[in-house]
Amino acid sequence: MRSHVIANPRAGRFASSPAALDRLRSECGAHATVHVTGTLEELRRAVGRVREERAEVVALCGGDGTHMACVSALSQEYAGQPLPAIVLATGGHANTVARNWCAKPEPPEVHVPRVLGALHGGARFTQRRRPTLRVTDSTGTTRVGFIFGAGLVAAFFEEFYARGGGGYVEAGRMVARILGGSFVGGRLAKRVLTPVPMRLTIDGNAHPSGAFTLVASSVLRNLGMHLMVTHRAGEDPRRPHLVASTLDVRESGRQFWRILAGRGLLDPRGHDGLASRFALQGTGAYVLDGDLLRAQDVTVEAGPELELVEAT
Repeated sequence: MRSHVIANPRAGRFASSPAALDRLRSECGAHATVHVTGTLEELRRAVGRVREERAEVVALCGGDGTHMACVSALSQEYAGQPLPAIVLATGGHANTVARNWCAKPEPPEVHVPRVLGALHGGARFTQRRRPTLRVTDSTGTTRVGFIFGAGLVAAFFEEFYARGGGGYVEAGRMVARILGGSFVGGRLAKRVLTPVPMRLTIDGNAHPSGAFTLVASSVLRNLGMHLMVTHRAGEDPRRPHLVASTLDVRESGRQFWRILAGRGLLDPRGHDGLASRFALQGTGAYVLDGDLLRAQDVTVEAGPELELVEAT
């Protein structure tokens, strides 16, 4: 079985423990070609070799942004042809995608050698098809990922990265501040929860609202910290769940419990449903799998389905 491993040395696990990257290289050497890709150019060269050598399995080691960048590069390289089977390995601060879909999250230097060793040894494995999002923006860039957000999501991450970023602990503190501030008119809550002017078109139909607090679409139900905004994700792999909220600051806070419970927001002027394709105009900034990106216009649709593989 031809296997490759792509590892981001800047991902949280490897940045904090270079020995973990050394162990990954050492223990995967017998079963796979290991690529350490610290730049997009290195990543492009790695996926070129993956295709050239007709890899059957590719393990992706990093956080959500790494997984998105790798899947995007693979999708571009294969240009509509079926991708190799994918092993998602945790390695970042949040690892939201892997936590949703992988039954046993563990350090990548443990997880990847275990899975590849089992596959090469002829062990049984499970293979599940998983959906993705294809996101194209007005800069001419197309990416393939899993969680899209605009409005409060972009404002949240701008503030989050301005504070130095981090994992769920810092994000949880910010969520608590925003929630509390939504009831008393806190400055952070107003900044994050104020509706943003933008136009939304869903499956060719223009939405009547001209400003949205939140626009989120995902193929995952849990967006991290049990935030079940896209609670219908996965119902139809060709139609991701789209939620567009027009709720003001105070009403957003009052309905926060519905997000935790996986229930739709009560917003008669918003949108909550499955969509094959939607477009935003005047976005300004958006987030894809934790990466803060800037573009005025964005189109989101169902992306290629992945074959995720795990040893059993």
